[in-house]
Amino acid sequence: MPERVLLVGFMASGKTSVGKELASRLGWDFEDFDTAIEARTGKSVSQIFSEDGEDEFRRLECHVAEELLARRNTVVASGGGWPAQQGSWKMVPEETMSVWLQVSPGVAVHRASEEGSKRPLLEGGNVLDRATTLLLAREASYRRARYALDSERCGPRELVDEIMKLMTRKGKT
Repeated sequence: MPERVLLVGFMASGKTSVGKELASRLGWDFEDFDTAIEARTGKSVSQIFSEDGEDEFRRLECHVAEELLARRNTVVASGGGWPAQQGSWKMVPEETMSVWLQVSPGVAVHRASEEGSKRPLLEGGNVLDRATTLLLAREASYRRARYALDSERCGPRELVDEIMKLMTRKGKT
């Protein structure tokens, strides 16, 4: 069994919903990069982007990542852009099972709009074009995850079932 599970993927790929369900089934903790940053700063991600800029957000994200990835028996949902930051994958401990939750730009935009959440990097211009550009830029970094699951094919419960099977297939992953 791995010591932790790291979920990566584009916005609205299901990292938080899958992460919470997986942690609940395992009896582990669940941590989300964005939620941890918001708790530490008292600001929303959108506020940080607009008031302090993306560079400051990425700096905060790096510190949160180091802290959360050091924890055992924890399911961690990264921010959508974190895997593409220089050095991000180097801080992932060996005993971590990494899973990329795949989603297309169209489905991501649709899900995000239904959530009503603000996505700072999608503001301005054609949102679908912007999402497509961002996903293409990040895809190679997402591919560094050990496993990839299609989050459009099934819901969070089914994705958790798949992750649980992968966790027990060979013991340590």
